[in-house]
Amino acid sequence: MRSTRFKDLVSKNPDNEMFRFSLAQALFNEEDFSGSLPHFQKCIEKKPEWMMATILLGKAHLNLQNRKEALPLLKKALTLAIEQDHEEPESELKGILSDLGV
Repeated sequence: MRSTRFKDLVSKNPDNEMFRFSLAQALFNEEDFSGSLPHFQKCIEKKPEWMMATILLGKAHLNLQNRKEALPLLKKALTLAIEQDHEEPESELKGILSDLGV
């Protein structure tokens, strides 16, 4: 489990957002969506323009059936993708939002 390694790194370096993002991503990939939430949240609190953390936080909420929490995050992520010229995430987010009827 990759998350174990990153949990140790985060416990030793709680302010390192790259370790925290890696932990959140590992938890997300292990389908521990609720476990990933506070770590993605901390990442975007520290760096509100962090598109990938915003996307994955939104997707984690979707996987937990938290549509109300997911929608504003996915919309914000789409705005960030457009502003930052990331065409692939922009296309993916447009598809997700369309599937959600937005």
